[in-house]
Amino acid sequence: MPNIVVRSYPPQAFEVLIQHGFHPVLARVYAARGIKKPDQLKVELSRLTSFERLKNISMMAAFLADAIAAGKRLLIVADYDSDGATACAVGIRALRKFGAIVDYLVPNRFEYGYGLTPEIVRLAATSAGTKRPDILITVDNGIASVEGVAEANRLGMQVLVTDHHLPGDELPDAVAIVNPNQPGCDFPSKNLAGVGVMFYLMLALRAEMRTRGVFDSDGKEPNLASLLDLVALGTVADVVKLDDNNRILVQQGLQRIRTGRGCAGINALLQVAQRDFRKASTYELGFMLGPRLNAAGRLDDMALGIECLITDDESRAAQIALQLDALNRQRREIEVDMQDKALAVLNAVKPEDGYSLSLFDPGWHQGVIGILAARIKDKFHCPVIAFAPGNNGEIKGSGRSIPGFHLRDALDLVSKRHPALLLKFGGHAAAAGLTLRASDFEKFRDAFEQTAQALLTPADLTRTIETDGELDESEMNLEFAQYLMEQVWGQGFPQPVFNARFRVEHQRVVGEKHLKLKLRKQEQGEPGGIHDAMLFFHNDLLPEVIDTVYRLQVNEYNGNTVIQLILDHWSQPQAFNFFSAKEYGSSTDI
Repeated sequence: MPNIVVRSYPPQAFEVLIQHGFHPVLARVYAARGIKKPDQLKVELSRLTSFERLKNISMMAAFLADAIAAGKRLLIVADYDSDGATACAVGIRALRKFGAIVDYLVPNRFEYGYGLTPEIVRLAATSAGTKRPDILITVDNGIASVEGVAEANRLGMQVLVTDHHLPGDELPDAVAIVNPNQPGCDFPSKNLAGVGVMFYLMLALRAEMRTRGVFDSDGKEPNLASLLDLVALGTVADVVKLDDNNRILVQQGLQRIRTGRGCAGINALLQVAQRDFRKASTYELGFMLGPRLNAAGRLDDMALGIECLITDDESRAAQIALQLDALNRQRREIEVDMQDKALAVLNAVKPEDGYSLSLFDPGWHQGVIGILAARIKDKFHCPVIAFAPGNNGEIKGSGRSIPGFHLRDALDLVSKRHPALLLKFGGHAAAAGLTLRASDFEKFRDAFEQTAQALLTPADLTRTIETDGELDESEMNLEFAQYLMEQVWGQGFPQPVFNARFRVEHQRVVGEKHLKLKLRKQEQGEPGGIHDAMLFFHNDLLPEVIDTVYRLQVNEYNGNTVIQLILDHWSQPQAFNFFSAKEYGSSTDI
């Protein structure tokens, strides 16, 4: 059973916000998320941290400016997820505005795996015939590509690495590396997504070209703010922490989308998802657009997703968006089948005292194991790694972790204790990937479990659900709900949820698997008003009185705009039963 706790907040920060006129509910919500002064909530682009604080970025910008002036051929080597696709699109769009000769290559995950491998370098050298690229630029990958960069150097191609993943013990021998997490970089936001790093590089390149007088002749300096819709999408879809700097990037991108200035691809993806661009939020980016874009990389070729994001042809964008939507439907079907098989095995054999889960099935799809790991992690609240067959007797694993267990560091520990076990690995705290020999699966499972037992306690395996306390009846209003829906919420800056006891006045099953409710808040004194509510993926009727964790939503129906409660968790009073919103919408792959 999970622990339900009310988020704590620094009293001093709360008082500062109250003194600046914030409503007490908002003051405690923001104070609990690290907001100490109102300026942190300002989203003007002028408040972005300067690109100059990124190590090597000015040198890389000067190198690119020289290359563009010399007419050298650039090739962006992308990653096959939403962050990599948006980062590639930002690079292609901006570099072409700057007059560069640039193309892109995205590895097929099933043939080449992740990152700038020697195989990808050789493909890059031969794919364009005699016109091999002069310079390779990695986006959302490359920090671990020691061998790939060495191969590029051997073949006479120079490499620029832009990445945000944690570096290993050895850095690649690239011309320059821009990564806020590399040693010696004092950029304060270590949470930039790959698309954020690429956007910053383009800002630095524009500044370099400006100092060289490149734009003096025609005065047409590229407006890089036009790329912020892509930056917002990649940042949210990659589930990086939404610190102050990232929230500015996301808010600015959302403002462009809401005012009809999004690129053709984003508009087309919103249309196939049946979402109104004027009301776009982080939910649409993370749960509607991100999964459709990711589906290309999971099941087919992420080049399809990149083409959707770089075309200005609305008809072509719409056509590609329909293909991506179909792939996402196929992905969901595969995922459900894999999850059913995994749960059937776990229900039969899961050890009660286990601290981790390592799962493998020879019939599983390599492109969907990351989502499977996330689903199983949500259900059992422990670190999970799911494996699928690879090539040449290898298996590919994708892992997801819980708070307090840094997955990439844990794999590093396994690698050090068992030097020949992991063929390759990489990632960050919450997610990671790895490759093993199929014959070593049981050995890895045991080694990973030993590491989990050393780093975790039984208390870590108990889920904690944090709420923002209770709302008075007067605070459960449409204006407040609309305000909350317009803000940027996400990883590290969670959407506010509240707890309350309600009497169930009416309930009925809709769509065969959801409950539509009318709830009355139970308070001392006079009873509260009636509130519409939804409980998704639950069709058993509820008891007369329930304790809940809920969030506010604005619902428009038949021309009426009303407040609606979305129940994330419910229980009979005194004993919470956990119902997880993850089952229908808190992963980036719905």
